[in-house]
Amino acid sequence: MQKRERTMNTKIQTMYSLFLMSVLILGGSAAAVAQNTPGYNNKIPKSILTPDHVKTPIGDLHFFDGMPDEATVQKLYDNLIFMRGVEAFLSGIPATSIEAIRLGCVEVGAQRASDVVIFDKLMDSDPLFLTGNTDTVYAIATLELDRDGPTVVVIPPKCGPGTVDDAWQRFVVDMGAPGLDKGKGGKYLILPPDYEGDLDPPVGGEFAEVDGEKYVVAKSPTYVNWLVLRGFLVDGKPDAANAMFKNGLKIYPLKDSKDPPKMKFISGSEVPFNTIHPNDFQFYEELHHIIEREPLSLIDPELRGLFASIGIQKGKPFKPDARTKELLTKAVAVGNATGRAIFFRPMKEAFLYENSGWFAAFVGGSHEWLKDKGQGGRYLDARTLCFYMGTVNTPAMVNKMVGAGSQYAIIAVDKNGEYLDGGKNYKLNIPANVPAKDFWSVVVYDPQTRSQLQTGQPFPAKNNKRHKLDINKDGSVDLYFGAKAPEGKEVNWIQTVPGKGWFACLRLYGPLEPWFDKTWRPGEIEPVK
Repeated sequence: MQKRERTMNTKIQTMYSLFLMSVLILGGSAAAVAQNTPGYNNKIPKSILTPDHVKTPIGDLHFFDGMPDEATVQKLYDNLIFMRGVEAFLSGIPATSIEAIRLGCVEVGAQRASDVVIFDKLMDSDPLFLTGNTDTVYAIATLELDRDGPTVVVIPPKCGPGTVDDAWQRFVVDMGAPGLDKGKGGKYLILPPDYEGDLDPPVGGEFAEVDGEKYVVAKSPTYVNWLVLRGFLVDGKPDAANAMFKNGLKIYPLKDSKDPPKMKFISGSEVPFNTIHPNDFQFYEELHHIIEREPLSLIDPELRGLFASIGIQKGKPFKPDARTKELLTKAVAVGNATGRAIFFRPMKEAFLYENSGWFAAFVGGSHEWLKDKGQGGRYLDARTLCFYMGTVNTPAMVNKMVGAGSQYAIIAVDKNGEYLDGGKNYKLNIPANVPAKDFWSVVVYDPQTRSQLQTGQPFPAKNNKRHKLDINKDGSVDLYFGAKAPEGKEVNWIQTVPGKGWFACLRLYGPLEPWFDKTWRPGEIEPVK
């Protein structure tokens, strides 16, 4: 009897155990099913799924199981064109700026490389040039290597800073004081991108013998190149620099070296003409012209792809349909606004001093715009800042070259951080012992054109060598800005225009150590009554 009861109890325990196990299995399976993402056999990470409705800055987007509806597709493709149009503007500024200079020179009669536009009476506010200075004699020319082949530039002795930039405003070679001739003069030979001879110079050039002549040889990646030279004033006058260029500067194709064309010097002083790229749809048309003219190797495939995505491709016409043109017209407006934001309210690292309005034209210490020595790639916003407001790309404007080259500081706000207003009065103190071997100057510019401010003064600037400025007892100089000169301060006054803004650039030619170690710094611009 007892044995029988024990057997019965064992069976009951076994059945109970099996029951509990089945409950656990079924319960676990139910829990697993509960955790599965609806429509899937498993739990799918939420981060890889797209909701049916998404709110974005470009509007509401709608999807059926991750697939965009027709209106959303159109909206997103339009946005792609718009975004790429903005980026094409910001990336293309360096090139269209060079093209605008070329077109401006053609407008005043410069057709050949030997036709030089010279600012023999200095650059005044009539020509539209991005932050051109009033302090040196500019001599500029356009080299067209597809037409002329290898081209010779003979630099006269005592030439100031000179540079050749390619069609994308990339550095090719320096000439004159910062060049390999060291201001002693010499012959430079610029090779075209399709040159296939034995010469293989590095960026910046090197000495080489060609046909028995000694040259500094440089090779450009592009056909069009911009040559810009500066001549220093002597006793505050341009006469010596004019004579230097007109008697000594020569530009001719190498093939014509035995019978070079006669030089032609065209005065750009007091002549209204434009050298600034457009900020409307025409920008893309000029960019297309550059892409079409230059070799395919002008830019890398990534950038070619960006331009091609909005219809700008070598070998194809640029004829966007009405919708694309409307989108690009909006894109260039936003691109232009972005350039203005980056320039007038630059990134933190652009500022030269703490709690100051002064910022650098070249940010990052690289004329190639490499951030953190290349670890940060191309510093795109620094490049935009520089080329939206100015021209000329050379290491001589970036590198620490004590007693040589040039340095620049820009300011667009007063000490309170407010934009400078042409209807208000201001004072700027330039402390004593300005660290400039050659000279220093302050030039005032128009925020719309980024060119010299047009006022009753043809030269909206002050230069310590050109002007007899009133000097304070401590050796400093106070400059005054406003629509009318403060009584007794006329010689230190730069005129501004009510209803217009302005910004200023401090230039140091031949900067000295106190500039680089920042033991010397300019004052802030202070409002005065």
